[in-house]
Amino acid sequence: MRNANEIKFLKNRSIIKFEGEDFLGEIGIDGRIFKALTLARISVGVISQQAIENGISILVNEADAEKAVTCLIDEFEAERKSGKVSQIYSINNVSVLGFVAEDFNKVLAELARNNVFPLLLNQVAAEKRVNIVVTSSQDEKTKNIIESEIFKKPKTVHLAIIGHGNVGKTLIEQVLQSSEEIRRRKKIDLKVVAVANSRKIAFNKKGFNANWSDEVLTAEHPSNVEELISFSKENQLENLIVVDNTASKDFVKNYHALAENGFDLVSSNKIFNTLPIEEYRKLRYTLSKNNRRYLYETNVGAGLPLIDTIKLLHLSGENITRIKGVFSGTLSYVFNNFSLRDDKFSTIVNEALEKGYTEPDPREDLSGNDVARKLLILARELDLINEFDDINIQNLVPESLLSVSKSEFLSRLHELDEEYQTIKENQEPGHVLRYVGDLHGDLQKDKGQLDVKLVSVPGSSALGQLKGSDSIFEIYTESYGENPIVIMGAGAGAQVTARGVFGDILRVSETK
Repeated sequence: MRNANEIKFLKNRSIIKFEGEDFLGEIGIDGRIFKALTLARISVGVISQQAIENGISILVNEADAEKAVTCLIDEFEAERKSGKVSQIYSINNVSVLGFVAEDFNKVLAELARNNVFPLLLNQVAAEKRVNIVVTSSQDEKTKNIIESEIFKKPKTVHLAIIGHGNVGKTLIEQVLQSSEEIRRRKKIDLKVVAVANSRKIAFNKKGFNANWSDEVLTAEHPSNVEELISFSKENQLENLIVVDNTASKDFVKNYHALAENGFDLVSSNKIFNTLPIEEYRKLRYTLSKNNRRYLYETNVGAGLPLIDTIKLLHLSGENITRIKGVFSGTLSYVFNNFSLRDDKFSTIVNEALEKGYTEPDPREDLSGNDVARKLLILARELDLINEFDDINIQNLVPESLLSVSKSEFLSRLHELDEEYQTIKENQEPGHVLRYVGDLHGDLQKDKGQLDVKLVSVPGSSALGQLKGSDSIFEIYTESYGENPIVIMGAGAGAQVTARGVFGDILRVSETK
């Protein structure tokens, strides 16, 4: 190798595999192999002795592969008949990369994390020189990873954004606006290379720019995960992250396949974390087996640092005894405003919908399901094995409007006005309405008690003083006693949720 700051990169090579048992330790075998290849005028590259002396691998030009196999078969005809040599064959279409690395184990770890496992490895320890052989379908990706590791070039992280509604669109814009600064400060080159909705997916290997929506508009690929996995393999993309910004029950079924194909996961979608506990644990196993990460800080509290805080407390051995608060920025906005203003309940809900605070169908919020999912996610962070059916949920949507279409529900929203006006007027003086989640009981057991309900609280209390669309979480622990850890702030809205998702992307990127 001429230069330590250079990667030697050779394509169109073949590995000749020579395998036998209790044979290769014999004196003269290596000499016969090389003599046969020399007489056939075949140049030999990397050589690797396999473990337990049961095989040897030799690198040759791909054009010489067939001739190399033939001449070795002729040379060892007697040993093949006796069974001492079991197989002589070639693996074609491989590439060799030679380089000098101070910490080769770190390079190998990065390659493995990107599902690159060298077919052949030859190391000169004293000179820190290494040759590795990989399939040609992974050679460019391998080169990029090695360059990032040993030359400290910005590390490219490839993002696939699933869902480009309010949160997804805002996230893409935030990434595009910040990418140059992140590249300069963090040495991370964020590229959005795929954007999908429920119907189609658009690809751009070089990374989308400000005109991304035009490319999505004219995309022709059907939206399915197989298309995304094929695209990542064909283009040899390293450091892959899928970002799920949908509320889709179907897309989460793809998490296993994505993790098994080298993707880390970042999700604002709460569905997976509230599936039956068996499915929940299966994904954790798949992630662990494939050394992949799954971050979902925005599942509860949008951009507030809640899940990380609870994880840290729990892992450190702190006994969390209760978590309660206003979990929904949407319902916080609705009841904060309904309690203070003279407007009808339906007027406030429509206002929240127009501001983008609610889910696409407001019943997802008003039914209490969204708060219930958040409560269940927090319970599972404490290793409780509660299921969704264990949650006591007060549904704010009357039975008559549960199964109608979204458009019909919105047109009949005024039917809720009288009931909630009565509830509001029947409160004690100075009280306000809040929709709360409450995880309590003996949280040292397998299951806790989970309640989601509308309550009336004094306006002077912490819950009562909540404003706008803020969320508030009170975390009670054994050490902190009656004084809970309080986390409060914006709990809804595309900007804060997208910013929270962006934070998860950076957390995953920094560990790549």
